[in-house]
Amino acid sequence: MPVTPSPYHRLNPLTKAVIATVGSIGAFVLGGYVGPIAIMVIMLLLAWRAGVLARLARVSLLLTLPIAISVVLVSVFTRAGTTVLFQIGPFDATAEGVDFALQTLVRLFAISLSIGLFIMTTEPRAFVFDLERRGVPPRAAFIAVATIEAVPTLVERATMISESQRARGLDTEGSFLTRVRGLLPIVGPVIIGSLTDVEERSLALESRAFSRPGRRHLLWAMPDEGWERVLRWVLFVLLVGAAVARLTGRI
Repeated sequence: MPVTPSPYHRLNPLTKAVIATVGSIGAFVLGGYVGPIAIMVIMLLLAWRAGVLARLARVSLLLTLPIAISVVLVSVFTRAGTTVLFQIGPFDATAEGVDFALQTLVRLFAISLSIGLFIMTTEPRAFVFDLERRGVPPRAAFIAVATIEAVPTLVERATMISESQRARGLDTEGSFLTRVRGLLPIVGPVIIGSLTDVEERSLALESRAFSRPGRRHLLWAMPDEGWERVLRWVLFVLLVGAAVARLTGRI
């Protein structure tokens, strides 16, 4: 169901990109618990204002869960520590490993929320046009938007192919091995479809003189208020300051 554009949706795409970048990098730079959790709270509040809170939380959790399980298993049972909580066979679960795993999880979730909020509230074409208006080469702008659209496109194509294969009698339910066997007939069409989509998009762009030399003259531009420009610089300065403080051991 389409989301009604909110004030956050109507922000300049570069402003939302800076917020996502600062949130993602800031989660790693700050470390610990307080910084990443603060970023998570901010992103959730922004998502609530944008009307995508439930969807963002669900998608971020689903995307983070596979990595989270791996991080927990590796960190808890392999990270050296002095406080052993319990043992499973030859592996010791240490308090230091649990602490490291939890810190990594909050960072991952903060990054997932930051990037997910940007993707859910930003029209890719508007982002491309805004980048080109600022002098970014069209090829670089196209790479940026293709990266944004890659995951949702693959998920949508995989879902469509999976439903088509099940309609033809493919068994994708049951045991783990059955599901693995059911993935093979899906992976091939997804990859081939993605390559075909790239070729079709390239031909469509060339037919519109995408690779011609010189700068294009755009007839439409996203609004960019003065306070948004100030906000972008403030966020950039805060990120640099946090990085310097981290490198010097002040945080």
